[in-house]
Amino acid sequence: MATFAKIKLVTMTDTNSKELILPIAGMQSEHCALTVDQTLAAQAGVTAHRVELNNNRAVLTVNSGKFDLAKAVEAIKGVGYEVPTTIKTFPVTGLSCASCALSVESMLGAQRGVTHAAVNFAASSALVTYVPGAASTTDFKAAIQAIGYDLLVDEDEATEDIQQELHRKKYGQLRRNTIWAGVLALPVALLSMVFTHLPYRTWIMMLLALPVVFYFGRTFFVNAYKQARHGKANMDTLVALSTGISFLFSAFNTLFPQFWEQRGLEAHVYFEASAVIIFFILLGRLLEERAKANTSSAIKKLIGLQPKTVLVIGPDGKEEEMSISRVEVGYTLLVRPGDRIPVDGEVISGSSFVDESMISGEPIPVEKSEGLKVFAGTINQKGSFRFRAEKVGANTILAQIIKTVEEAQGSKAPVQKLVDKVAGIFVPVVISISLLSFGLWMAFGGANSLTHALLAMATVLVIACPCALGLATPTAIMVAVGRGAQHGILIKDAESLEVAHKVNAIILDKTGTITEGKPLVAGMLFGQNSNEAHLRQVMLAMESQSEHPLAEAIVDHLRKELTEPVELQTIENRAGEGIVALYNNHRYLIGNGRMMKNNQVEEDAALKAEVEKLEEQAQTIVFMAEDNRMVAVASIADRVKPTSAKAIAELKQLGIEVYMFTGDNHQTAAAIAQQVGIGHFKAEALPADKAQFVKELQLLGKVVAMVGDGINDSQALATANIGIAMGKGSDIAIDVAKMTIISSDLMLIVQAIALSKKTVKIIRQNLFWAFIYNVIGIPIAAGILFPFTGFLLNPMIAGAAMAMSSVSVVSNSLRLRKG
Repeated sequence: MATFAKIKLVTMTDTNSKELILPIAGMQSEHCALTVDQTLAAQAGVTAHRVELNNNRAVLTVNSGKFDLAKAVEAIKGVGYEVPTTIKTFPVTGLSCASCALSVESMLGAQRGVTHAAVNFAASSALVTYVPGAASTTDFKAAIQAIGYDLLVDEDEATEDIQQELHRKKYGQLRRNTIWAGVLALPVALLSMVFTHLPYRTWIMMLLALPVVFYFGRTFFVNAYKQARHGKANMDTLVALSTGISFLFSAFNTLFPQFWEQRGLEAHVYFEASAVIIFFILLGRLLEERAKANTSSAIKKLIGLQPKTVLVIGPDGKEEEMSISRVEVGYTLLVRPGDRIPVDGEVISGSSFVDESMISGEPIPVEKSEGLKVFAGTINQKGSFRFRAEKVGANTILAQIIKTVEEAQGSKAPVQKLVDKVAGIFVPVVISISLLSFGLWMAFGGANSLTHALLAMATVLVIACPCALGLATPTAIMVAVGRGAQHGILIKDAESLEVAHKVNAIILDKTGTITEGKPLVAGMLFGQNSNEAHLRQVMLAMESQSEHPLAEAIVDHLRKELTEPVELQTIENRAGEGIVALYNNHRYLIGNGRMMKNNQVEEDAALKAEVEKLEEQAQTIVFMAEDNRMVAVASIADRVKPTSAKAIAELKQLGIEVYMFTGDNHQTAAAIAQQVGIGHFKAEALPADKAQFVKELQLLGKVVAMVGDGINDSQALATANIGIAMGKGSDIAIDVAKMTIISSDLMLIVQAIALSKKTVKIIRQNLFWAFIYNVIGIPIAAGILFPFTGFLLNPMIAGAAMAMSSVSVVSNSLRLRKG
């Protein structure tokens, strides 16, 4: 592994010209360096360049206004080399709407060394891909703070606790502000609509509305100011403008009513609009915060599986309780009855049963004894044991599951890119419409033109709601990813969740995907007049000492039947044939057909007929002879998983073409295909054959899913539109795939497709209602109905409608939690 030089970015004399040093991995020769150099030369904004093979780096002079680091990194990867990048999720505080998220995203994306940034408003998190050394998390934090938000970049164990504490404080403050705003806004509304002739009414309304607008609603004005300083606008800008204009207009009319009276007009006040708008928007955000907390409950539950402290056995044998963050590989840990296992490791003493349902999906506890693996987050039952820590911290299976779910919840579906573009231009468009409304009312509004102009402008600013638009996709994605995780379906990104419902061709690897992936005894047959119990005892004794891979399957099978082995007189392994033993002066042979033939074993007619049937089913036969007479056979097969046939039938019912690929022989492949109902299969396939077939289907216009569990499947998994790894497979297959089925049950693939379809349906519903709300609401707010019906929307009602639009979108997304 090459040692990479630290990346540095040095500002040159020209303010737009900068020197960038990038580490390059994988260069082996000058030809490699030349390839990278030519690739970089073709990038826009590169004014000078050289690649240093010995230093494993590229030195560039770039025009920062034209150079795109992300494209350069992708170009280098495209020619077969790597620029090391890091992907991290940072909690973001202070987000109040979709436009806020977009502001933070654009600011992070513009930071030095960042190749990609995605901010999830629903999760209040930023997923940032950056080149370590070229980027500084401190710079990220400072940039985000400059526009009125904050980024939690601490990497210690308390970060999650800090985030939860900040959320708790924010929610508490929001709740207090909402309650007090409601308490003060209610009498303002009553004075406006009921007690219209009360003395000093407008003065009382002004005094009650003042703290609601400028104290309990101060965050809107503060955030709007910070946005304006950077030439940006968001939902807070709309709220600040509308309530501020309404209040100041009303205050002017209260202080100087004669200005209007001298012109023969009544001095109208709209204190109730400004106060009640603030209350309704605060209430909407309060409900939104509660709903958003529910969408991330899956992550909280997964994190809750990690114990905070562990019991460590020191070299002197003494027990010490310590924080899980201090545990290192090699430590000996004690697990007591009822404890959650803290890290991944191997049992070194003691035994127990462990509930591994959170990993395997199987409800039956698994027996653990010396030499067996245990995993973080699983629950120990009645026994106790000691185990050696092998994977700690971010390397445990549980930590990888949490990371996968977090990154998926923070990722963006393709449809969200369109939504982001709309949200980015939404606020400026709304401000333009409000100004246009003001101008039209001033020009054609008649005697009360100014009053109606101000009212229409304020109402347009209030009713416009990019929040519902911004929440439509991410809340549905978050809930769906969490729902999938609870059922053992790990979804790595939003794109795969959105694409899954389009799959119309699926390729299944045989071994470990359709089948169990390990040899199991399918059955045992014994000759006539044989002492079955005795033969089982001898077989167990012999196979326990055999070196053949199939012997383990026979031993496991016989031990389940509580067979006790006998003590053999002699034992001899014969390579390529089997095993020979002497017991009680009888000679026993266990092996393949060649061994039986070479030793001239007398065949049993009934057993021979059964063997022929079993061989047609592609089962492997192990023969047993006693004194040169065949007495028993064991058939061994890679057994089909119980749910495979049902899952394949359901996939077909969904209109999906099912194919099977395997490296196994044709006879075995045909037997398995027939057993599970697959009509298209290919045997003796190489890894490249699988990937090539994926491409062929894609050229025919198919959306292809590849399902596999081995390293040999990784190429096809990466080539497919969606790669699905079986959770008990290789780490490489799981890393490459977009989805992971933790329990390796094919029925979960059917569930994943169903979840995708329901999620896409919810997203479309959310977007429809968010768009319709704005398409209908904004023209009404501008007063389009007034010339025909005399109806002019009250800003107070507009505020309530705006708040409810966001809540309805989140509530609709939460329906995914129920199925």
